[in-house]
This record gives sequence, structure tokens and C-alpha cells, in this order.
Amino acid sequence: LTVIGMFTGQLKYGVDFRGGIETQVRFSKAVGIGEIREKMDASGLQGVSVQTIGEEGQNELLIKVSAKDGEINTVSEKIEKILKTEFAAQGADIRKIDLVGPKAGNSLRISGFLAMMWSIILIMIYVGLRFEFKYAPGVVVALAHDALMVLAVYEITGTEFTLQTVAAILTVIGYSVNDTVVVYDRIRENMEKHQGMELKGIINLAVNETMSRTILTAGTVFIVSVIMFFFGGSAIKDFFMAMTIGVIVGTYSSIYIASPMTVWLEDTFYSKRGKKGDVSTPASV
Repeated sequence: LTVIGMFTGQLKYGVDFRGGIETQVRFSKAVGIGEIREKMDASGLQGVSVQTIGEEGQNELLIKVSAKDGEINTVSEKIEKILKTEFAAQGADIRKIDLVGPKAGNSLRISGFLAMMWSIILIMIYVGLRFEFKYAPGVVVALAHDALMVLAVYEITGTEFTLQTVAAILTVIGYSVNDTVVVYDRIRENMEKHQGMELKGIINLAVNETMSRTILTAGTVFIVSVIMFFFGGSAIKDFFMAMTIGVIVGTYSSIYIASPMTVWLEDTFYSKRGKKGDVSTPASV
């Protein structure tokens, strides 16, 4: 569903990725976000997004509006006119206007997805060198699952996919692989201690031994992410939405996706090769 949405345009991209105008404005008096959005919508502007930035009481807002290629300057002038006429009494002061063309937005969108793809590939290489390459596919599947789950929630809820989301997903990937490496480290230790035990039993033992650490780490990060999501302000809300989802899926993917994938590969491929030579013991580092 997520992959289909990415290629059919169902995933809602922010101004950074679809092109448009980003205007930073400060008011001398407090102005409601809903009032600004209402004025912008009434003037015919599309894809209007308004969020507060800076400290509370500064009355500084970031207004994002979509614009097609060739209409960017026209839309920018319309936004400036609305702010100066409709909100003159509130002392609207335009601090900055950033223009993003549709072509530049599309290029940035591709770069964002490539960044996620390359990070997963490089992590796969790292895990292969750190342990054995038979462990790498489980990590790749788990990390791809984590990223797709975050994107799926964004698609279902209609939340904008922005540069903040890319940063959050990359953070989630780093968090998830760290959790997976901890489990794999314990698997390697147990394979040296219990050489006669089957891989399934070793993985089960490793997961149980690292469970308390996983619960404490994931629980702490989850609590902070939820607090920041609800009380951190709209400027970082999207980032911590992705982080909150990512902590949940990243935690269970390390246990229920990466490890079972390793067992499946062992049973399907490596157990047959084991008859010709012992490959069950991971390389030491």
C-alpha cells in the first residue's frame, strides 16, 4: 500500500517535495492559525499549511502554500498581499520567503528516498562485516519494514511527508539497527557458549537475555517522543510523530522480523552447506 502510494501520488508531500512557497512572518499581536488558513483558502490558494515557530509569545509563523510551475511568483505576491492587507492591524512582518520549484521539489524527493535506501544498504554491509553476511538480509528486511510502516501511517492519516520526516526515518533506522546489533551480539556470544544448541534456541535465549534492556531503552525513547509530539509545538510535531511510530515498529522488528529471517536463511540455505563445512559459528571481530 505504501509503495503504491509513493508512485501514484497518494502520499501527501510537503512544499519541500512538491514545490511551492514557504513564508516566515512575525506578528506584533497574536493571530490564530485557523484565521490565517481561512484567509488563504478563501483567496484560492492550494495546499495551505500554517505552523508556529520560535518561542511562545513571539507570534512567528511559517506559512507553506503549494504552487505549480510558472505560478510561483504570482502565488508569492498573493500571499504577501493577503498578509499586508488582511493582517495589517496585527503588524504582519514578512521575515523570509523561500521559493521551491516543482522540479527542484521532485529532485529533493528522490534524494530523500535515495538517502534512506543507501543508509539501509550500507548498514547491511556493516552487519555483514561485523558478523556474517547471512545476518545482513534480516537487518535489511527489518529496516525496510520500519521505514515503510512510518510512511504507511503518514499515508493513512494524510500527514505531510517533509524533510523532517526523512530525518526522522533516518533516525529510526539508526535506532532500529542499534537494537538489532545488540541482539546479534548476544547471539554470537551464545553460539560460542552453547555450541551444540540449535540456532532457534540460541536466538530465543539471546532475545530473552536482552529483553529487559530493550524494554528500558525503547520505553524511555517512546515516552520522550510522545511528550515532544503533544507538547513540543507544531514545528517538531511531524518529526516526533515519525519517531514515536518508529520506536514501536523498530523494537518489535528487531525481535520478530530480523531474528526469524536469520533462522529461515539458516534452515533454507546454510544448513545444507553445513554438511560440507561448519559455517554456524559467526566470524569473530
